Amino acid sequence: MFGEFVLLFIALAAIILLLDVWAILSVYRSDKGVESKALWSLGIALFPVLGLAVWGVLGPRGLAHPPSSPEHSKG
Repeated sequence: MFGEFVLLFIALAAIILLLDVWAILSVYRSDKGVESKALWSLGIALFPVLGLAVWGVLGPRGLAHPPSSPEHSKG
């Protein structure tokens, strides 16, 4: 019973770690300023679950620069 709990905890920790790494990479790919990127990364690293949730809600959405070719602008 205890071993199953440990495995579940390790699996959840690994998932949270992978999601945090994804969020930090997403922060650095955004077009925010250097200070903003550093603060977001620090917040995500210090508060893994809360930082990830806040980044998911308040972080940038969509493409930083939408496609500009004439073919993409056809409706």
